[in-house]
Amino acid sequence: MDKEKLRQFAVPIILVAVAFLAFLKLGMGIYTNVTEIMNQKQTYETKSQELKENKAKLEKIRRQKAEEARKMAALEANSKPFYKPVISGMDTEAVIAGEFAEILQLIRANRIKVRSIKYDYDPQDDNFVKNAGSTYKVARLNMEMIANYMNFNNFMKELYKHEHFLDIQSVEIVPYRKNKQILLINFKLKLYSTSQ
Repeated sequence: MDKEKLRQFAVPIILVAVAFLAFLKLGMGIYTNVTEIMNQKQTYETKSQELKENKAKLEKIRRQKAEEARKMAALEANSKPFYKPVISGMDTEAVIAGEFAEILQLIRANRIKVRSIKYDYDPQDDNFVKNAGSTYKVARLNMEMIANYMNFNNFMKELYKHEHFLDIQSVEIVPYRKNKQILLINFKLKLYSTSQ
């Protein structure tokens, strides 16, 4: 009889055991899925934060590039072009000669006398020579000149309006002892030219 009573409950016990195992398996599947969803949510939030940061960096870089482009455009609009020689492949002295002739013409036109000129081609302390020596030619001129105030003033104005890029490094003016209207001038100038 015990066996018979047990048989009555065997089917429900087996069903309950199978249901329990199915529920346990389903619970483990749900737990695995919930864990996976939580991990994906965390990954999504991390990636979303990284995306926001990268977008902010990209926007900052774009603003910097736009600002640099604006500055370069303004610089190019305000800057003078380099002197370009007629023939390429010449040495510094030959390349600079054309621009130097223009400066001498300004000196003569303003009736300035030149006592002496010292040349220094491609000086090693010049940034163009250091960083782009194959692209640019440079001549440093140390000139001793004699002029009156008006002529030298006109020369400086015309030099400022000169069409090519140049660098006035220093101007030392001393009045002549015997006649204060005459100036003794030490003038340092750099002339620049492209190599081609």
